[in-house]
Amino acid sequence: MPSEAIQCKPLEVVVSDRGIERAIKMLKRKLASEGVLRELKMRRHYMKPSVKRRKKQAEAARRRRKRAKVEAIGAGVRGSSEVSFCIAR
Repeated sequence: MPSEAIQCKPLEVVVSDRGIERAIKMLKRKLASEGVLRELKMRRHYMKPSVKRRKKQAEAARRRRKRAKVEAIGAGVRGSSEVSFCIAR
């Protein structure tokens, strides 16, 4: 039995003259940006805590690599000759 209720903000999509297909597309985009689809996919099957921890670490490493790549590209555009990469294991 959950001890506290989770408060969520509602997702709202306005259906205009463009049609229902466009509204569904916008709703899917909002769900993806909020992380609802990813959470739903993860909760479909039980994941052992050790596996969950490894996935979380792998996701964090992926975000770090992505951020380093974006910063390196940005540094290259600005003309800086100094580039650093973070490789963690």
